[in-house]
Amino acid sequence: MKVATKQNTISEILEINQEVAALFLGHGMFCISCPSAQNESLEQACAVHGIDCDELLDLINKFLAADEEK
Repeated sequence: MKVATKQNTISEILEINQEVAALFLGHGMFCISCPSAQNESLEQACAVHGIDCDELLDLINKFLAADEEK
């Protein structure tokens, strides 16, 4: 099973599953297509946007796990 971490960049997480974009957008993180998505870790991006990284990471990994079960 693929798992995202706080150290992954947004683009790395999107490489695992493009559908995760909906979770980023739902949290107001429209940076999925900006240059920062290539270099900033999820933790850094969450800090910039004032988002609880642990909460978002949990949602991402639950999504990835559910998608693999399909």
